[in-house]
Amino acid sequence: MLLNLPEVLTRDEVRQLREVLAQAPWDDGRVTAGSQSAQVKNNRQLPQDHPVTRQLQGQVLQGLKRSKLFFTAALPRHVFPPLFNRYAGEANAFGNHIDNAVRFLHDGSGERMRTDVSCTLFLSDPEDYDGGELIIEDTFGTQSVKLPAGDMVIYPSSSVHRVEPVTRGARLASFFWVQSMVRSDEQRRLLFDLDMSLLKLREEHGDTPAVVRLTGTYHNLLRMWSDV
Repeated sequence: MLLNLPEVLTRDEVRQLREVLAQAPWDDGRVTAGSQSAQVKNNRQLPQDHPVTRQLQGQVLQGLKRSKLFFTAALPRHVFPPLFNRYAGEANAFGNHIDNAVRFLHDGSGERMRTDVSCTLFLSDPEDYDGGELIIEDTFGTQSVKLPAGDMVIYPSSSVHRVEPVTRGARLASFFWVQSMVRSDEQRRLLFDLDMSLLKLREEHGDTPAVVRLTGTYHNLLRMWSDV
């Protein structure tokens, strides 16, 4: 399931993040890429363990906590600490690749997490740069994504995707992965559609007996498919 999530961060929060990023110690983006992805990755990235990165991670995670749509769509069990990248100048593109299936957490625990859902939170507005579209190829076809600053797109981590070359300006973004309570993308999609329909029915008709039974169906499916 590919889904755009509007206003995960407010305009003020984006402005604050960008002020910090303007002075940030950018590094070669290939440090977090697998051997295959590293061959096509050409961007800049904040070091994972830098204090600036940890400061900004907290701000992104606060935005995620407010987003009911993010929780409903991703059903997160673990969220990888958000990372930050920059496409501009000579470091301006990331060719076709698929994200690593398993990631080590850089918190000293040695823990690993499976990547079910990939997330890109845009921190630059589309008019600030040319190119830089996120191209995602999956069963839903080929999608080109370029969202306003503060908006986020989520999509299956199994998807082939790339970032087109940025030919003017700079494209700033945060990216990270989610291990979902529900591993299957198809099952997450069914739960999301059912939950959205339930919200609409409750708004229009209240908690009728039929709505209560459907709510029970949602939770019984979640109980059947989730791993917590």
